[in-house]
Amino acid sequence: MPTLTEYLASHPFELVLSSGFFGFFAHTGVVMALEEVGLRPTQLGGSSAGALVAGLWGAGLPATVLRDELLKLSRASFWDVDPLAGLPFYLRTGRLRQLAELMGIDRMADEASGPGLLRGNAFDYILRDLLDRVDVREFSECPMKIRLAAFNLRSLSTEVLEEGDLALAIRASCCFPGMFQPVEIGEHRYLDGGIADRPGISTATPGARLLFHHLPAHSPWRKVVRLQNDVPDWPELHLLHEPSLPKLSPFRLEPGRDALRLAYEMTHRRLKEPVRVSR
Repeated sequence: MPTLTEYLASHPFELVLSSGFFGFFAHTGVVMALEEVGLRPTQLGGSSAGALVAGLWGAGLPATVLRDELLKLSRASFWDVDPLAGLPFYLRTGRLRQLAELMGIDRMADEASGPGLLRGNAFDYILRDLLDRVDVREFSECPMKIRLAAFNLRSLSTEVLEEGDLALAIRASCCFPGMFQPVEIGEHRYLDGGIADRPGISTATPGARLLFHHLPAHSPWRKVVRLQNDVPDWPELHLLHEPSLPKLSPFRLEPGRDALRLAYEMTHRRLKEPVRVSR
């Protein structure tokens, strides 16, 4: 029987990276291993943390560069607190707009996009700096096809983003509710893609052969509401999963190095395993 590496090298496949709070360290370990053995998906998809790595790696940023930049990350790098938590957004229109003008906060109303502790501008800067290194701004400029899941606040459903401003789409998919203010794209506002599609499976092409990295659920919310915690049902799915990944948060980023290493080692082990090919 061929190994998973041999099988994927001889068959087109898509890579989907699930959401998971600060799971981008582990996802980076996965794409580092794939890059080392020369495996290149026909399409990259992801939700939340998965969208961050899918978007940057798919744009052509080398996995080792992504690793180095993430390991330098600190809370201060993206912690741009809005003292009004985005609430002036609700003063944008109608009579409330007149009130905002009288209070002298109409500009704040225009800049806010909804409730959230962080503005998201610092995160936007990080993304654009990394994408500038590979001279990419739009989805269409990427060497690999990328599809990212985000939650549309107007339709209250998952929407797949695959064109336009790539940094903005990554931000939208990573926009954890309450932590970041919603991301505006055109006339729509978006939150984290993991709200209704934790696996990011909406980004996959129906019937495609999938390599899927499934992050363990550490969030207290996911332990109460277990919907979407399981691996999605898919006709042909090759699973990458490391259950012992450490728990991370904005206040606990140091274990990210261990998460990256564990996922990297797990991926190399999995790629060496034999695959039973159905005839």
